[in-house]
This record gives sequence, structure tokens and C-alpha cells, in this order.
Amino acid sequence: MPLFLPILMNMGVDPVWLAMLITVNLQSSFLTPPFGWALFYLKGVAPPEVNIKDIYKGVVPFICLQLLALGLVFMFPSIALWLPKAIGW
Repeated sequence: MPLFLPILMNMGVDPVWLAMLITVNLQSSFLTPPFGWALFYLKGVAPPEVNIKDIYKGVVPFICLQLLALGLVFMFPSIALWLPKAIGW
């Protein structure tokens, strides 16, 4: 990010919107295999009969919701910017 931030700032990208976009993207990465940290935490607390494959299958709807949220924040920046603007930031 330090390499691209100056370029994006010169292009007029809102830094708050960019931060929210990165945040939603990072949140999505915690659910996606093969290195989804949340999946490994869930496997650690799940009963022994629950396989990691079952967990991977179970998070598919949530990954779809995260991708939808990422697309919405990308297409409609006002979703991420309404609260900062409401508090005068």
C-alpha cells in the first residue's frame, strides 16, 4: 500500500474510501481457503468429527456476501463515506 497510496492520492481517490475497501478485502481474506485464519480458528474449536472440508463448504455463502459487500463499496463509495461525512470528518 505505501507504494500505491501516493499515486492513488494524486488521482483523487478518497483515502477513507480506499481504507474501507482494503478493510473489506482483508476481512474477506480471513474466510477464503487455503489460508483463511478464521477457518483454522473454527477448526480448533469444532468437534473432532467436523472436517476442514466441511468448514470450507460452510463458509461459501459468507464469502459470497463478502464479495457482494466488496463490490457494493467499490461501486458506491457513499456506502463507506456516509458516516465519516455525518460526523464532519
